[in-house]
Amino acid sequence: MNAIFIKHGKSVKVTSESFNTSLLDNLTTAVIVLDKASCLFHMNPAAESLLETSDRHSHMAHITELVRNGEMLEQAVVAVRKSNTPMISRKVELLLPSGNKVLVDHATSIVHDQGNVFFLLELQEINRSWSISRKETLLAKHEITVEMIRGLSHEIKNPLGGIRGAAQLLASELPNSQLQDYTNVIIEEADRLVNLVDRLTGPYKKPVIRALNIHEVLERVRNLVEAETMGSIKIIRDYDPSLPEISGDLEQLIQAVLNIVRNAMQALTENPHQQQPPQIILRTRAVTHATVASVTHKLVVRIEIIDNGPGIPAHIIENIFYPLISGRAEGTGLGLSIAQNIIKNHAGLIECESQPGRTRFMLSIPINAEGSNT
Repeated sequence: MNAIFIKHGKSVKVTSESFNTSLLDNLTTAVIVLDKASCLFHMNPAAESLLETSDRHSHMAHITELVRNGEMLEQAVVAVRKSNTPMISRKVELLLPSGNKVLVDHATSIVHDQGNVFFLLELQEINRSWSISRKETLLAKHEITVEMIRGLSHEIKNPLGGIRGAAQLLASELPNSQLQDYTNVIIEEADRLVNLVDRLTGPYKKPVIRALNIHEVLERVRNLVEAETMGSIKIIRDYDPSLPEISGDLEQLIQAVLNIVRNAMQALTENPHQQQPPQIILRTRAVTHATVASVTHKLVVRIEIIDNGPGIPAHIIENIFYPLISGRAEGTGLGLSIAQNIIKNHAGLIECESQPGRTRFMLSIPINAEGSNT
C-alpha cells in the first residue's frame, strides 16, 4: 500500500511500512492524525503529553473535543483540504479541556492513502525549551538553598545544644525552684529552634521504598483533609485508574501531597472574597516522554492539585519552594519546600502556576529512574 504525502506543495510517495504509527511515536514533536471528518485517527506520545490526554481515550474524538477552541485547527484542516497544500500557523493558544493553556506553532498537511484522506497536524510548543530551562534552574536553586541550610543547621544546632545543657545545669543549682521557670523557657525555646532547623532541612528519616499506587497516597490525603474541613471544601477526584505503580516512600509522599493540599485548604478557608464554592481537584495522568530535571523518561505520573482560591501573589510565585517563603502572615514557609525536597528525592519535580481563582500544582514522578539526558 502506497500513500502520497503533500509536503511543501509537492507530492511525495511513501510506502505504508514507512508511514506508520511507530514512526510517529518516536518523534519528539507532537503529531495528530485526523481522518477526513476531522476525527482523531492517531496521536503520538508527544501529543498525548501536550494535550493531556491519551490516544486510546480520545480515539475518533472530533478535533473540537480534543481542545476547547478546536475550531481554529478545524479551519486549518478545511483550508488545507481546499488548497491541497500545507499550512503553518504561528503562536496559536490552545485551550485544553482541563482549562490549561498551551501556546504552539502548528503545521497542517494532507495525506492521501488509496482513496482515503488523512490530515497531519504537527504541534510545536513554543515555550518548551524555556520551560525545561526554567525547571532546571528551579531545581538547581532549590538544591543550593537546601545544602546551604544544612550547612547552617550544623552551626546553629551546636551552640543550641550548649545553651540547653547550660540551662539544665543552672536549673539543678538554683536554690529556688520557682526560678526554674526561667531555665525551662530557655530549654523549651532551644528545643523549638532545633525542631525548626530539622524541619528546614526536610525529611531526615531513611526512605522506605516500595511499590505503591499513587491513588493510595491521594486517598489518604483526601480523608485527612475532609476530616479537618468537615466537608466545607469539595474534593473532586479525577483519577486515571490505569496508572502503573511507582516506587516510593508512602509516608513521605503523603506528607508532600498533604503539605500542598493543606496549603490550598488554608488559602480557601482564609479568603474573605471567595465567591465560588471552595473546591480542590485531585487529578492523575500518565505523561509519556516527559523531561524532568534534564532527564527524559518514557513514562511519568503527573499529579495535579488545583484549587479555586485567591491565587498566589505574583511577587512570591517564583520563590514559593524556598524555605521561609510564605504568602500567609502566620505561615512558616516550610511546607512547600519540604514537599519539593521529598519529590526531588523521588527523581521528580513540583511546579506551580497561579492566577486569581485558579492555582495548579503539578507533581511529576517518573515510573522508574531510568531516562536519557536532554
